[in-house]
Amino acid sequence: MRKIKKILIANRGEIALRVVKSCMKMGIKTVGIFSEADKDSPLLEYVDEQILIGPAPSNKSYLNQDLIIKKSLEMKVDAIHPGYGFLSENASFAEKVIKAGIIFIGPSPKSIEIMGDKLSAKKTVSKFDIPLVPGLNEEIKDVDKAMLAAEKIGFPVLIKASAGGGGKGMRIVHEKKNFKQQMKRAVSEAENSFGNGAVFIEKYLSKPRHIEIQILADQHGNVVHLFERDCSIQRRHQKIVEEAPSAVVSKELREIMGKAACNVARSCNYHGAGTVEFIFENNSFYFLEMNTRLQVEHPVTEMITGLDLVEEQINIAKGEKLTISQKDLKINGHAIEIRVCAEDPFNNFIPDTGIIELYEIPKGNGVRVDDCTKEGSEVSIYYDPMVSKLIVHADNRKEAIEKMINAINHYTIYGIKTTLSFCKYALNHPDFRSGNFDTGFVNLYMEDYKSMVIENNSNKVGLAAIFQLNKMDKISTSFLPSTATNWLRNR
Repeated sequence: MRKIKKILIANRGEIALRVVKSCMKMGIKTVGIFSEADKDSPLLEYVDEQILIGPAPSNKSYLNQDLIIKKSLEMKVDAIHPGYGFLSENASFAEKVIKAGIIFIGPSPKSIEIMGDKLSAKKTVSKFDIPLVPGLNEEIKDVDKAMLAAEKIGFPVLIKASAGGGGKGMRIVHEKKNFKQQMKRAVSEAENSFGNGAVFIEKYLSKPRHIEIQILADQHGNVVHLFERDCSIQRRHQKIVEEAPSAVVSKELREIMGKAACNVARSCNYHGAGTVEFIFENNSFYFLEMNTRLQVEHPVTEMITGLDLVEEQINIAKGEKLTISQKDLKINGHAIEIRVCAEDPFNNFIPDTGIIELYEIPKGNGVRVDDCTKEGSEVSIYYDPMVSKLIVHADNRKEAIEKMINAINHYTIYGIKTTLSFCKYALNHPDFRSGNFDTGFVNLYMEDYKSMVIENNSNKVGLAAIFQLNKMDKISTSFLPSTATNWLRNR
């Protein structure tokens, strides 16, 4: 058993502050890193020590592996928590951390490597009879050979980058005549984004749900699943609304999918917190990929299980056994999360930048905001545009939807465009309320949303006036995320 008394958080923003909260609860000291662009980040008020890690560009700061490890050694930290994004799924970084004698709070480099490549992951999990989407599960660059494979699978097909993620290097091809052109584009985008042009081809499912299972695995062979999250409301293949549990997964199917997710973890000797993603259609599910890190949407799982997943990660990294078994775990109510991003939904969710001029978060029982911002904070061009995550918990799905809509109504952000209005539209939509939706929701209803925005434009003058009055009357107060959201004490 190894002791962890000090952790360096190799990340920024809300996930860095999220890790700090658990460390504070556990009595662990924290070291925060920040770039020149983040010199005024609220994170720096809560870490015990802080390090300027470099200029704003990620490759000179948050992705600078050797410098992060060097500073970690200088600060005599016991462990590094990578958060999500940046270096969290970088096998090389994990290996360097371990070789430096520092604990990496995450899975082994080998597990990261296996699951970081979609084809490698498919090959590994196939030994455990995990369902896979029909297709050609091997790397291919030759266009003519790929065409033959696509014809055999049957159109429509999906071309996907082997090393990809976030929708990059991905093309849907509905007809044979468009295949070669789309194949070339996918290969080119994969090469530019990941330095690897290899792609594979699988059957395109036209109306799938995105269902994922959270797992925890210790270093002693114990694995449990923490039920599912439904992440089907997406734009550009990236999630924007997530909920737990799913409205379409039965108790029986949940058990089957949970066992499959645990077997995926076993297939690569996984330890830590991880997420197994499945495509779900017509009551059948197929393995998509495994994310070898903490997910952005982990709070909804925390809300329905009562667990602190960061605390679990740290305990597993120390070498402790899981203190829970599968039979101990129960679903408590329903949770929904929306990602509050600095994006313009009316303009195809193009990222927005600017200064946050007014910022007030919703409060109340069962309402949680994970953020790391304040009035005067700048949303810059350098990093992901997510400002915060708004999460609610209630006794059932209907009450959770109503609580989320109320929370959105009490969430005030001025100075940047955000996804709040679209998320409210989605939650109010009959298809979402009924549970009858899939990953095509955003594209299907975008024009309806835009029409609604145009219709409401007449209110802009009144809103602007209210904004100015609020600014004049507003009392300056200090901002403490852990106090404002109060989620650690009241979950």
